[in-house]
Amino acid sequence: MVKPIRSHTRFEKARIIGARALQISMGAPIHVTEEDLREAFKDELIQLYGVDEANTRFVLDPQKIAMLEYDRNLLPMDVVPHD
Repeated sequence: MVKPIRSHTRFEKARIIGARALQISMGAPIHVTEEDLREAFKDELIQLYGVDEANTRFVLDPQKIAMLEYDRNLLPMDVVPHD
């Protein structure tokens, strides 16, 4: 989606991820597939649901989804740096 202009500070990263997590929790479309969510959080899903059900479930935590989108540069937003 939007490639960052420069690397974000930790405060900008926290603000961006928090804003995106809020959007996701309010019903905004997600920019990663269910397969990507299963693959990224496979260990956690196995711990929660067991090996058999881990293949049919995926992570629903908006903050984790937002962090995955941030790491893969799939966020539909960026901050404008103050020069």
